[in-house]
Amino acid sequence: MNVAEFKDVVKTYTSGDHVLNALDGITLSIEEGKFAVILGPSGAGKSTLLNMLGGLDSPTSGKITVNGKDISKLSADELAAYRAETVGFVFQFYNLIPTLTVYENVALINEISKNPISAEKMLEEVGLLSHRNNFPSELSGGEQQRVSIARALAKNPKIILCDEPTGALDSKTGVMVLKLLLDMAKNHKKTIIIVSHNQNIAKIADVVIRVKNGKIVSYENQDNPANIDDVEW
Repeated sequence: MNVAEFKDVVKTYTSGDHVLNALDGITLSIEEGKFAVILGPSGAGKSTLLNMLGGLDSPTSGKITVNGKDISKLSADELAAYRAETVGFVFQFYNLIPTLTVYENVALINEISKNPISAEKMLEEVGLLSHRNNFPSELSGGEQQRVSIARALAKNPKIILCDEPTGALDSKTGVMVLKLLLDMAKNHKKTIIIVSHNQNIAKIADVVIRVKNGKIVSYENQDNPANIDDVEW
């Protein structure tokens, strides 16, 4: 079953006489429970594609379907509800609230999600329940990223969208975070979609999408992705 589909999606930005097609006729589909990576150089359209899927932006033309629902022409309020219920976000720089504890940062999701998973359960999943009363500044970068993953998952979304989730981490910590995301895809049937410059992530992904100049240049399903421990990071 496809969890997300793009059909002839175009996103155009205009500045004076200059017109930029950030996405130029994108068509793709991603199956439920897959670990997918979108690769490409800066300015290729990766983050625009992710923002469209996350309901942070709307296409100029074309159709985007998530769980069988057309999200292309939703109102601002409808997109807010979609973001609250369907997608979780993991960013490069964590976006934790510094004045809240680890537990409070994750439990915040209870305010917006209709079917949340308890903060305690998700912190246990990411191995940080013992740090529940710590503040973000008392954690390492890798621990803060694991809190942000716990927060995204506590929403109980269908899709987790990750924008360079290992970009601010050393390679050892980055592998730990990727292992956690892989586990969520395999054991919790979450669809994980990562935007990254890191070519190594392609080796462990179920789906590899390469983007350049707003177009898909290749789309590959990998039936036997590499074991993360066998990749030289």
